[in-house]
Amino acid sequence: MKFQRDILIDKIYEMALKDKDIYFISADLGAPALDRLRDDLPEQFIHAGISEQNMIDVAAGLALSGKKVYVYAMGPFITLRCLEQLKCSLAQMNLPVTVISVGLGLGYADAGPTHYITEDLACLRAIVNFEVYTPSDLSTVVELAELINKKPALRVLRLDRNAVEDIHTQGVSVDTGFVELKKGKQIGILSCGYVLQRILKNWGEVTNGLDIGLVDVFRNKPLNLEELKPIFEKYKKIITVEEQCLSGGFGSSILEAISDLGMNNLVKRLGLEERYYFENGGREFLLDTFGLSNQQLKETVISIS
Repeated sequence: MKFQRDILIDKIYEMALKDKDIYFISADLGAPALDRLRDDLPEQFIHAGISEQNMIDVAAGLALSGKKVYVYAMGPFITLRCLEQLKCSLAQMNLPVTVISVGLGLGYADAGPTHYITEDLACLRAIVNFEVYTPSDLSTVVELAELINKKPALRVLRLDRNAVEDIHTQGVSVDTGFVELKKGKQIGILSCGYVLQRILKNWGEVTNGLDIGLVDVFRNKPLNLEELKPIFEKYKKIITVEEQCLSGGFGSSILEAISDLGMNNLVKRLGLEERYYFENGGREFLLDTFGLSNQQLKETVISIS
């Protein structure tokens, strides 16, 4: 298994070798994949230090001068700490900057609410002009790198810190924004990111032998309503699963889409308890303890079947 962050940075490196207008700004030097980029392309690499808000402003200036800019930092610090800069410096002028946020949900470090990031998707979805992606594997990251290079826009990529497996063997359409990984009848589980991989690894246990579909909705904003409509028509009962508190998050976006399409699916949302997390013990322990255990998903499947 490999890291989404490393795959993306390697792709950016390859593109930057050919395109001197590509600039990479980082608040972090801890990723080994950054070493080659920094050493081989020092004129295109900026270490901003632990000053993420200023980093967004620098990115805005470079974008205004015609550069293709990538900004990278730890998830809580490049999103929630920088919301005002993301809004005022980037979104208001709709600048084509790619924001790379690494370490989602409870997955970055056992360091409490400052390092857990359980509400960023709700906040990012609310910012005008942003596209938001949560890739669930490596092949999706590769496709997103190609998209960013061909069609620059204001985007945030929410990457996991942990190594992940490649699960999309049939290809990914970033325009569609989702992949139906398992085809079922009546009941569909919709998710993205690490928790989707977790569901897939425990598929037999959580589905309880029922014929259930699994859909990776990796583009969180904007949702492709035209393409998603057949999914909603097929699965009259839907379970959304997210490593976020539920207010305004992934499940909310699915409910909004169903409402906008004038449909009436039964939707059950699973996510983290609405609270801040000071507990340690590792990601799996926290997920199992606070609302996202395999048993909880299994019981939800049974309750709506």
